[in-house]
Amino acid sequence: MTTALHRAIVRQGHRVRVELRPTPRPVGGELLLAPQTAGLCGTDLQMLRGLRGDPAPVIGHEGAALVVSAGPGADPALAPGTRVVVNPTHPEDPSFLLGHHLDGLLQERTLIPETAVRAGLVMPLPGPLAPGDLAALLEPLATVHYAFSVLKRARIRTLLVFGDGTVGHLAVRAAGRVLGPGVRTVHVHHTDAGRAWSEARAHRADRLLTAADDPYALRAAVGDGPVAVLLATPRDATLRCLETALRAVPGELTVDLLGGLPSDAGSPLLPGVELAAVRAANCGGRPSPARVAHAVTDTGRRIGLFGHRGVADGHLRDAARELAAAPERYRDLVTHVAGLDEAAEIMGHLALHRDRVWRGRRLVKLAVRVAADRTRPTVAA
Repeated sequence: MTTALHRAIVRQGHRVRVELRPTPRPVGGELLLAPQTAGLCGTDLQMLRGLRGDPAPVIGHEGAALVVSAGPGADPALAPGTRVVVNPTHPEDPSFLLGHHLDGLLQERTLIPETAVRAGLVMPLPGPLAPGDLAALLEPLATVHYAFSVLKRARIRTLLVFGDGTVGHLAVRAAGRVLGPGVRTVHVHHTDAGRAWSEARAHRADRLLTAADDPYALRAAVGDGPVAVLLATPRDATLRCLETALRAVPGELTVDLLGGLPSDAGSPLLPGVELAAVRAANCGGRPSPARVAHAVTDTGRRIGLFGHRGVADGHLRDAARELAAAPERYRDLVTHVAGLDEAAEIMGHLALHRDRVWRGRRLVKLAVRVAADRTRPTVAA
């Protein structure tokens, strides 16, 4: 008897390497997937750097896969050969958080438990996705669609985006198509290098700033009218950027706490507001419509405040349709493409360095081509 093996990128501390792992067999209602393309995101970087305690040794929650085999009782719509996307956040079962609590997509085979399959978190992709490696953008673009579904209700005139990672760039590029051409965009970058990268892009915000710019420059860039702030920031920067926005924008304001937050996060500018609780009030697309808190600042101004963990299935479908309809608007955000071996090398570098540069180019999104060879290794049982 032999045991099938597959290759996986495995992390242990700051060490990242490709290893052989036993390939599981799906049982009642489970699915075994063959990831094709997987993306590396900001929360993945936080795990690699030891800033999060998530236990999964194999990370990765963005991308597309093929169904390889299904356990008895699985949905017939998810037959072997079906190309799927996995919603990584279960709205009711916190034990399912793909690539965080259980092994993710940066391996040649990924087992999806029955609880996630039954909840509809594995979805056939609707029609052909745009060619190339854009599947790495599916889940982050879905989070932008979720944010915009709430911000549409605020009838904003300006979208102010903090963060120059993948989600920040996606928000800037999708704003005109989703929120309408009349919405102007202001993009605040973490560094001058990030701003310089954006300046060289065909699809960029109406105004480009950095976090070091004078607050008056931000106030002038935002202008008048209702403003929405999207905080596409790592958890160690979200609170600082929130306070910057509260000070710079004097008028009608709605804030999306999309970035992570410490569990005890609070601000003297929002007395009595438990920010982590506001963000956690929306999970996996539920409830619908999303809850928006009406907070009061230290100066007595009322603002809208919300956040979200995960997305609804519909947001993933919207993202797939958007990437298929306008691939050239997003393609250059996939700055690096690698197989498993080079991807492990890149991840090891990023675990130890914060420069976001690989082989002389700024890394925005890494798309990992995971697809396994048809001949897989086996060992004697």
